[in-house]
Amino acid sequence: MSQPAVQSKMERFGLEAVPKELRSTSWFDYFLIQLSFSVNAGNFLLPALAVIEGGLSVMQAAVSTVIGAAFAFLFVSLLSLPGSVHGIPAQYAMRSYIGVSGARFFSSPVRTLTSLYWFCVQTIGGTFMIIEICRRYFSFSPHFALTAVLLGIFMAAVAAAGFDAVKRMTKYFLPFLLAGQAVMVYLYFTADPALLSSPSVPEYSSSSLPAMAFYASLVFVQYISGVSASADMARYAKSPKQGFFGLYAGNLFGFILTALFGAYSAAHFGELNPFISASALTDSVTLVSVILICSILSMFSINLNNAYTGAFSLLNIFPSLGRLKSAVVFGTAAVACSTMPSLVTEASSFISWMGSAIVPLSAVIIAEFTYVQLEGRELHVRKLNGKGAAAILCGIAFYWIIPESLSPGFVSFIFTLVLYAALLKGQKKSS
Repeated sequence: MSQPAVQSKMERFGLEAVPKELRSTSWFDYFLIQLSFSVNAGNFLLPALAVIEGGLSVMQAAVSTVIGAAFAFLFVSLLSLPGSVHGIPAQYAMRSYIGVSGARFFSSPVRTLTSLYWFCVQTIGGTFMIIEICRRYFSFSPHFALTAVLLGIFMAAVAAAGFDAVKRMTKYFLPFLLAGQAVMVYLYFTADPALLSSPSVPEYSSSSLPAMAFYASLVFVQYISGVSASADMARYAKSPKQGFFGLYAGNLFGFILTALFGAYSAAHFGELNPFISASALTDSVTLVSVILICSILSMFSINLNNAYTGAFSLLNIFPSLGRLKSAVVFGTAAVACSTMPSLVTEASSFISWMGSAIVPLSAVIIAEFTYVQLEGRELHVRKLNGKGAAAILCGIAFYWIIPESLSPGFVSFIFTLVLYAALLKGQKKSS
């Protein structure tokens, strides 16, 4: 019996393919969705840290982090194709690239933990913003853990409803997000010069190049993990091209705004979160309310994506759960972990640890995907990609050998990519 053409409010498709008649999302829809996801507290972290800890100027921090993100988003968009072509979720497609065992017991756990981590970072950042505004303007401080739990429950519940709910909610949020960002720009450019601090480094300095490369590498590590999740969103695309260009344009444009906000806030106010620094520049309850709404909605937008893709990864580990139960389990874990602020304060360390697994895994996925496309082969399931596993293990070891000054994210990615390509070439010659 064929699937009905009208999709129910609760998404029912798990690991199976989405029917072609339901693939109706345009490139502009994806652009708006990804733009809504971009400007948020978690994504501000690395551009801001590039200034505060890396000693970079606003432009140096923005340029270096945008370069790292642009490369990562290119690969993320390429790996959306299994979703837009075949209608299948990302982690199910991974079974073709690294094998059933590799996908279930390595790729999916890594993706689940990555989504879980960023869900927590966003929720914690949004909670701090709410507490700060309430303390400043309403003279009371909400309980941190309770506020984080309530926010997390609502976001996890919406994501559990499925793609259509995520798509509609981000569209509703976008006007408020843009209004909040416009208010932030206005406040920054009209701020009392006495409130601004001067950047501590020259605008252009050759001594800053290692730091620029390092933070470009960290941003690359942060976003390259999206190659194992982008197909989840693209499986509803009208066509592969619409999915690819919509995701890339939305991600890149959104991150440019993110990098500029984050770096400017850090350089001139010493604050990691631009929502907080901008709100401190005005006594207007109206303007502060707009910024607060923007902050909360930006957190909701990106966490809908984190919870949605994280649940699919968990489902690939435990297929018997079903889509809805996997969303509930993921949401419960995410809400519990969102009560731990150390996940934000130790962000660089957590990202580096996750990157040691994410970067080599992503390199193998990209190399295998490219190989499949060039050979014109169909997706096929295998138990384990042994050569891929060997390359990943070598890449993890290489990641930790490389000193920070040499940008381990970039170097490990290239090393693993070249190594696996060589293994594939050797396999082809011997066959």
